[in-house]
Order: sequence, then C-alpha cells, then structure tokens
Amino acid sequence: MELLQKLINSYGVSGDEGEIRDLIENEIKKYVDEVYTDKFGNLIGHKKGKVPRVMLAAHMDEIGLMVKRINPKGKIIFSTIGGIEVSALIGQKVAIQTKNPIIGVITADQMSSGDTIKELPKVTDLFIDTGLKKEELTKLGVETGSYVHFYDSNCCFVGDGDFICGKALDNRLGCYILIELAKSLKDNKNELFYVFTVQEEIGLSGARTSAYTIDPAWAIAVDTTTTDDVYSTPTRSLGGGPCLTIKDALMIGNKCINGWLKDIGKKHDIPVQYDVSEYGATDALTISLSRGGIPATTVSVPVRNIHTAVGVANTNDIRNTIKILEILLKKPPLVCLV
Repeated sequence: MELLQKLINSYGVSGDEGEIRDLIENEIKKYVDEVYTDKFGNLIGHKKGKVPRVMLAAHMDEIGLMVKRINPKGKIIFSTIGGIEVSALIGQKVAIQTKNPIIGVITADQMSSGDTIKELPKVTDLFIDTGLKKEELTKLGVETGSYVHFYDSNCCFVGDGDFICGKALDNRLGCYILIELAKSLKDNKNELFYVFTVQEEIGLSGARTSAYTIDPAWAIAVDTTTTDDVYSTPTRSLGGGPCLTIKDALMIGNKCINGWLKDIGKKHDIPVQYDVSEYGATDALTISLSRGGIPATTVSVPVRNIHTAVGVANTNDIRNTIKILEILLKKPPLVCLV
C-alpha cells in the first residue's frame, strides 16, 4: 500500500488541492481513456464503454485551517476548514503554506498554566505560535488566507500491517480505492467516471458540478465514516467491513444500490456494516440532487479518530471495500429504482 501512504502524506486542504490532484492524475491516467480537470477543480478519469454510465466519487480535499489575522506579537488567529473539534487541535504541530512552509504549534493563552484551565477552550481562543513576530511572518509570506495543515503526521502501519494511521484518511482512503478500482477494471466494457472531487469538507461543492456535467445513471460516493466500537453494541467497527449509508444527517442512501451491495456481501462472504447516523453528509447528497435527481449512496471505510491528525483504519476494510465495489462494477445493473 505504498500508494496509499503517498496519498495520505500529500497536502491538499479544501480549496488548495493542486498537489494531491497532480499525484492522483499521474496514477489514474494509466487506467482510463482520458483524464481532465474541470472548471471547478475536480479531477475526472473517464473510461469509455457501454451503458450504464456510472459515477464513482471520492473527495481529495482534507480538513485544515486558514489564517484570519496576525496580531502584533505574532499570534496567528485562524479559521477552521471542515469540522474539527477543539480537542483535536490543542498542541498540534502545523505547517503554514508559504514558499518554505513555516512550522508552528496550536495553543492558547491559558495553556501556560494548568491552574488557569477551567474548561475546554473554544476555537476562537486558540492561535498558532511560531515564535516569530508579525513583521517576520509577513516577510516570510504569511497573510490572511494562508493555508495551514497538520504537520509531521506521516502515515504508518501498525499491528502487523492490519491498521494504518495518519492524517487525511478522510478521504485519501476513498481516493486510493478509486485508483485501485480503475486499475482492476481497466479492461471492463462499461462506462465509468472516477471523480476526485474538491471542497467536500467545506460544503460538498465539487460533486455538485461534476454530477451535473456527467449525468450518470447512478452513482456511489466512496468516503469514510466514524466508528462507534468503543460502545457495547457497536454498528461501525474497525475490521467489520465497508459501511453502507442507510441514513446520515441529510440524506437516505439509495435503497436499490444498497440492496445490490448487501446481496453481493452475502453471496461473496464480504462483511458489510450499516451506517445510520444523525451526523455528517457526503458527496452522495449533492450528486443525488443534481439535474432531475440521480440515484446515489455512500460506501465508507470506518475510521477511528476521524478529522484528526491520527486517524486509524483497518486495511482489511479497505480491501473489502475495493472487492465489493469491483464485483458490482464488473456487471453494473442498468437501472436503479428507488
């Protein structure tokens, strides 16, 4: 899984996906008939073929931060990009994207003395400390709008290779799965669009424009989801297999597509989990609302500590996600009814 490590370690915060897009393009171009970047920044790999036209989407952007302002003492006040809990930020080493990235640490004034910590700080209480003053930071290129990302969070395998940890598992796992599918299905006769979307973490934006242009018969978003295996009756566990979205905060996963995947799981002895949640949303939402409506669902890899610098996933879940989707896409059904 050397490619997966490269994807996870690459930079690509929402709205600044150039580096990760170049890496993915270099990989997927070997397995499709054409690859191009649309006007919004989505990378699209197109394998020509017969109907049905199927769209697979995986967002390539990651969570991060953006500089709001710098005070005279050099404190860098920031805004979050994507949903990040305060507890996942305090004490984290970060890099500010300039010509030569500047390293800093996220902290708060009350962190200097344990006696002053009465409750968990708010995001607005935090700042990035680089040890430099405003004038020095400005000369180095730090300004309002500069991007910031987790630093020194390189991907690694643990537990005899059964687990992988690092930043940006959401959603470089999905990107890896799409590339592996493109590789295994390169001689398939059906038309497939592998779409690596932008700005998912900030509003599911990229999938909306790409789905409108492609207008697929049906679609699947490949993403990640949270685990709940710390509870006594878990429904989403590491090692439990890919998760089918039955319901999230904003949509119901298409019953027809979910049904196909359930049947494949039973027939081929692939473990499958069912994701019913009050939180989150994926690219499947904006895909499903495109044009006159597109049947769509999400298949997710469960990730512990999602949206942090140290997410953890099970490599067998990744392999089983590839396997179940590969079986479906080798002979994709023509019509998907609600």
